[in-house]
Amino acid sequence: DYTSTKDPDLRVEMLKERCASLPGPYVFVGSSMGGYVSLAAAQEIDNVVGIFALAPALYLPGYHWIDFPFLKCPDIEIVHGWRDEIAPVENSLRFARIHRARLHILEAEHRMHDAMDIIPVLFGAFLKRMKQAAP
Repeated sequence: DYTSTKDPDLRVEMLKERCASLPGPYVFVGSSMGGYVSLAAAQEIDNVVGIFALAPALYLPGYHWIDFPFLKCPDIEIVHGWRDEIAPVENSLRFARIHRARLHILEAEHRMHDAMDIIPVLFGAFLKRMKQAAP
């Protein structure tokens, strides 16, 4: 929980510091700014094996990382809503195309209220893949 600051890149630093005190591998999960934080931090943390991002805040003004050139996570899954009024779905399409991420676009808004029935199913399948890929 990084709600003590609204600065996305300070949150990235906080996540990096937290991971430095824990053994990997790491699986990151984040929504909106948390999705951005997960992706940005994964560029600088070794052994991130999976990222599950809901309506990630990508390609937005004021965020340091735009293109994620150092991202080396082998399994990235994004869930986004067609009616997202905060983080445009086109941004997740762009990211998924560049990084070959798994992408689900649902009939939902930014907070994904209209997709609460399917998100646990998608997340469960993601966690199952993570478990199967674990050494």
